[in-house]
Amino acid sequence: MAKYLLLKHYRGAPAAVNDVPMDRWTPEEISAHIQYMNDFAARLEKTGEFVDGQALAPEGSWVRYDGEGRPPVTDGPFAETKDLIAGWMVIDVDTHERAVELAGELSAAPGAGGKPIHEWLEVRPFLTAPPTITE
Repeated sequence: MAKYLLLKHYRGAPAAVNDVPMDRWTPEEISAHIQYMNDFAARLEKTGEFVDGQALAPEGSWVRYDGEGRPPVTDGPFAETKDLIAGWMVIDVDTHERAVELAGELSAAPGAGGKPIHEWLEVRPFLTAPPTITE
């Protein structure tokens, strides 16, 4: 089994087919979307493929180590992941092909008008060993 991160983006990926921002969805459309996500995760829990998943709030800040004392906190000027990343799901599957299959299915979550979003999801394997360095 290998772990993969399915990363949902607000922006930054190619436009989804049903490209209506969530802040313009009706409460019913949001509920249907969340229910789809919960049902998808529950099904993967039964197969042992679900590890974890979370939606992210739009708030956030950048923090870094800057020597002794209080670390600096800023709201920019960097590309802000809080504006880009909507949420994530970690899956543990046998093959990369299975990870792609599940990402495709997750991409069909309903959006505006109850129609599938067809959003792009980033599929990233977890690093299982340090990269090999050749000289």
